[in-house]
Amino acid sequence: MDVSLIQAALAHPLERSDFSALGVKYEGKVRDNYSTPDGRRVIVVTDRISAFDHVLGTLPLKGQVLNHAAAFWFAKTAHVAPNHVLSVPDPNVLIARECTPLPVEMVVRAYLTGTTSTSIWVHYERGAREFCGHTLPEGLRKHARLPVPLLTPSTKAAQGDHDISASRAEILRLSGMPARDFDVAAELAMALFHEGQRVCAERGLILVDTKYEFGKTPEGQIVVIDEMHTPDSSRFWYSASYQARFEAGQDPESFDKEYVRRFLVDQGYRGEGVIPVIPDGVRVEATRRYIEAVDAITGTPFVPNLEEPSARMSKNLGAAGLSAIGARHE
Repeated sequence: MDVSLIQAALAHPLERSDFSALGVKYEGKVRDNYSTPDGRRVIVVTDRISAFDHVLGTLPLKGQVLNHAAAFWFAKTAHVAPNHVLSVPDPNVLIARECTPLPVEMVVRAYLTGTTSTSIWVHYERGAREFCGHTLPEGLRKHARLPVPLLTPSTKAAQGDHDISASRAEILRLSGMPARDFDVAAELAMALFHEGQRVCAERGLILVDTKYEFGKTPEGQIVVIDEMHTPDSSRFWYSASYQARFEAGQDPESFDKEYVRRFLVDQGYRGEGVIPVIPDGVRVEATRRYIEAVDAITGTPFVPNLEEPSARMSKNLGAAGLSAIGARHE
């Protein structure tokens, strides 16, 4: 990927959208969601980056990269788990069926790693040997492979609040969700993770951990929603260098938003206090890593669209039969 194209995209960050003509809007940490009267959800994937449960700014082209990756994985895993996707009419837009989200994030972890307060490594480093109902063996080092992948679900916190990692029993108590819904989503999550690991291994990558969100269709079917196996929701390492770096006590080579997390940690930020400014150089390098990851996963080069995003999205939504008259973006 020509870095100059990423640098050029700094001129048109997609920080947020306003397509109020489409329907009711819900703004997540990264995605702007519009619920249409006819039962569709229009998802605009912005360039916002979040970490430590806070929105930290934007990365150039990030929304396009994430949407491209999610569309690839939704198609690639449709035989494993049903999903909500209807179409992808624009580099930053996905149209889906409207679903009722389940009040849980299904997090699957295969390695003892992480930097956030909810990460399995931070708990282990502090001496905890129970995590989300799982007993962890003694003597493990940071970045070690776990004996088996673990389902470590978490609550879905409101924006600005922290998710809480918990066991199945605790999630059921905290959320009030039906046990059957949890178990169906948990089974789908583990199946998706194993398929993701398989596909990544063929590309010389390690799918380290990830999170899945699920929703229920009007007919009551539980399906995958939001995103899947993107550099935002997942951690990826290069398999070729993992073992040598692990034995040397070094961090694995990664190309996900862990790069931005580590930059912030180096500035002394772990989610509390004033958010440090992320320099353009770090933003461009983070996007380059995102693109490198997606290219490796999909096997095809990502081609960015450098058009001003507001007008382009309005045109493409109109072509998809959705009016976005009066839309604007910042």
